[in-house]
Amino acid sequence: MQWRGRRQSDNVEDRRGMSGGGKVIAGGGAIAIVFFLVKMFFPEAAPFVDTIQQSQGAQQTEQVEQRELTPQEKEMGEFVSTVFADTEDIWTKIFEENNLGTYEQPKMVLFTGSVETACGGASSASGPFYCPGDHKVYMDLAFFEELKTRFGAKGGDFAIAYVIAHEVGHHVQTLLGTSGKVRQLQQGKSEAEANKLSVCLELQADFYGGLWAHYNQKYLEEGDIEEALSAAHAVGDDAIQSKMQGHVVPDSFTHGSSEQRMKWFMKGFKSGDIRLGDTFAEEL
Repeated sequence: MQWRGRRQSDNVEDRRGMSGGGKVIAGGGAIAIVFFLVKMFFPEAAPFVDTIQQSQGAQQTEQVEQRELTPQEKEMGEFVSTVFADTEDIWTKIFEENNLGTYEQPKMVLFTGSVETACGGASSASGPFYCPGDHKVYMDLAFFEELKTRFGAKGGDFAIAYVIAHEVGHHVQTLLGTSGKVRQLQQGKSEAEANKLSVCLELQADFYGGLWAHYNQKYLEEGDIEEALSAAHAVGDDAIQSKMQGHVVPDSFTHGSSEQRMKWFMKGFKSGDIRLGDTFAEEL
């Protein structure tokens, strides 16, 4: 991907030089989860929760152990900031073209080891994720090395771009209300039925990742799409289950098979039409 010398996002917070991922919130992740759930299911209480969280924020303490980032780490930070800037520009354009309102830009946090979020505490083992409670994408970039060495992905810079675009896709789902509707539909469902809804949500985020790539084609280089598809294949539920436990249990899928993930990414990439991303109509 052609990225050097281009605009970088101002919405990236780099905590990689901080031990434990930067700031630690008094009370830990359990309290954050409670706050998040209260705001989700009782929106009328949101102002009171916000007041409490702001008060708690004053109790944050900064980790004192810091280290200088290596030149390679600094370069990677510049790369992901450029990709994130591209998502800002493109999703602003897509929202405008489709009369979806104003695109609210998310933020991205780069961390090492562990991090505290509005959705609770998380470790690098969680992989990259989006937290709807604070509208932030969280990434430990060491994940991509494991994706290659442990799960057989091809690697390359566009594999990272694909994952960023996928997580931003979850932000888009939050803004459009899709994520909230899915959580409501999952209530009272069996585990297998709830998992199917989760799969559709994840496949739609893959579609949105492909849609972003469609709009970003002027910066793509030969082999970029193959890198994205290799990453999508590696993180398919069937590929991971086969690698980790030696057998596949489709009812337990939460993200979709390798074939599904590649299919929906390519549908977004080839079509460039957000209206064709109804994974719920096609996959349920």
